[in-house]
Amino acid sequence: MAAGRRAADFAALPEYQALRVQRAAADMLKIDVPFFRMHDGRASDTTMVDGRHAINFSTYDYLALNGDRRVTAAAKEAIDRYGTSVGASRPTAGERPIYRELEAALAKLHGVEDALCFVSGHATNVTVIGCLLSKKDLIISDALAHNSILEGVKLSGATSVLFPHNDLDALEALLREHRPRHRRAMIAVEGLYSMDGDVPDMRRLLAIKRRHDAWLMVDEAHSDGVLGEHGRGIAEEQDVDPTEVEIWMGTLSKAFAATGGYIAGSRALIEFLKIQAPGFLYSVGMPPAMAGAALAALQILEQEPGRVAALRANGALFLQRARAAGLDVGLSIGASVVSVMTGDTLTTTVLANRLLQQGLYVVPIIFPAVGEKQGRLRFFITARHTAQQIETAVDMTARELSRLRKEPPVAMGLAQAGG
Repeated sequence: MAAGRRAADFAALPEYQALRVQRAAADMLKIDVPFFRMHDGRASDTTMVDGRHAINFSTYDYLALNGDRRVTAAAKEAIDRYGTSVGASRPTAGERPIYRELEAALAKLHGVEDALCFVSGHATNVTVIGCLLSKKDLIISDALAHNSILEGVKLSGATSVLFPHNDLDALEALLREHRPRHRRAMIAVEGLYSMDGDVPDMRRLLAIKRRHDAWLMVDEAHSDGVLGEHGRGIAEEQDVDPTEVEIWMGTLSKAFAATGGYIAGSRALIEFLKIQAPGFLYSVGMPPAMAGAALAALQILEQEPGRVAALRANGALFLQRARAAGLDVGLSIGASVVSVMTGDTLTTTVLANRLLQQGLYVVPIIFPAVGEKQGRLRFFITARHTAQQIETAVDMTARELSRLRKEPPVAMGLAQAGG
């Protein structure tokens, strides 16, 4: 009985105890935890966080469509017509025209035959990879691929191999070694890497996957609406034939101001997923409001490509200013994601807190999301940011980071506590 009580006590878990130790250390140094802060109002280029007005660089709203009156009107219209839920999975509850319209628009965006929407971007990768591959198969992923890809690999039971980030020579060597022993093979990469803001070489990837008879899956969560003159992603950016990629994946929660994920590709792929992917077959259909919002956002993107140009100009300005200020921006190409490398967890956390006190909101990325000495502030750039906001953010970050690097650890915490 006693053992049973201990087993049911989540507070006794070693993993939870480790969290408590970390929290105690932060309390001792008087360092505020910079996550789960309370915001008032919609996410935009500015925000009200913990009652403080701040310039906001921690929102995925790349095309500045969150709150756009046309997007919100489409969401409300969808609720009026379909309600807040379709009530069951699409095979059970039946289809709605808005789903077909959205999926047709997504297929058009990617230049492929068809698309299929899921209620969650993370769940899209998990269920699709888990559905397409099994223990007889091989998946080779970029070492910086998103957690959802790695979780999908676990579910599939496929042999998993990681290749060093964007090292396509290493990828090919691993395929030569492992591909002959497996029934199917998949290469998984991102169109724009969400931690570093860089891109893969699509022409080489396509040549490699053809040589080794492998599927190529490209996660465009952060490159949809961002890369290419018209926001059609990395295929447009690098001028490759999108039909040569077997599996395009994307999310609706970044550039398209909604929620959900999707797969785009051949008609055969989509038909197969409709009857085999558990995350579609056994999950309720996405809320009509989200489908309506995403569809409106895609229509606006097509009508107003200048939003993409504004976003890319802002990203380029941020990158140029940051480098001029001596900040380490790593591998970023200056599209929608620019990470400023800051080092250890303590420095990164204190820096984020000090910037918030001065009116700049940017969330730190720290261990275990990255290595202990690879902490960073990840800036999400949008089409709505102004040049002044960008210049202020860069100058403030460079100044405070320089000051912090001259302070001993305890002093960092005490200085923060004193405001």
